[in-house]
Parts: sequence; structure tokens; C-alpha cells
Amino acid sequence: QVQLVESGGGLVQPGGSLRLSCAASGAFVGNYDMAWYRQAPGKQREWVATVFSGGTTTYGDSVKGRFTISRDNAKNTVYLQMNSLNAEDTAVYYCKGSGLTWGQGTQVTVSS
Repeated sequence: QVQLVESGGGLVQPGGSLRLSCAASGAFVGNYDMAWYRQAPGKQREWVATVFSGGTTTYGDSVKGRFTISRDNAKNTVYLQMNSLNAEDTAVYYCKGSGLTWGQGTQVTVSS
């Protein structure tokens, strides 16, 4: 059974940084296009970034230049490095692989 487990969320001040992790079991992340999404209260789920199986990355306009998605095949884990965080980044962040189930999410709160 495939499972994606996100971690690394928390409370951070504006301008701060966090690194989210998505650990996979039952599937090898290197075989999939892996993405991060987020959902803020009262809003629809929003795509954040994708790392394709070939290694190419792409980002949503709202995070481009601030967030970096990466993948460690040896650890079977996908990461999201988030810098220069602001209040609009507050959301539950989810990991998703193409054709795989959603993770449970990790809460990121940006507040002073």
C-alpha cells in the first residue's frame, strides 16, 4: 500500500524559512511526477510545485523564486524548501504523486 507522509510544518515568522518533507513508502518517488499542493482556510487546493520523474521542476507563480522542490531518491523523499515566507503562505501543505493517494498534510502557519 502506497503511503505519503508529510512533515516539517510549523509556526514561522514572516520572512522565515521551513523545509517540508514527504516520505514515501510502497512506491519509489523517482518513478513519479511528485508535487506539492496547499490549501488555505476557505480556499481551494492550490498547486505549488512539481518535480518530474526526469528531474525537471516547475513552480506556481506565487512561490517562484522563493520555494524549491527537490527529491532524494536514496531516502525516497521529496522536499519543499520554503524561504521568504509570508502570511499568504499559511496553509496545509500536501504531497502528491501522479496516480498516488494524497498524504495527510502538514500545517504551515506564518505569523508574527
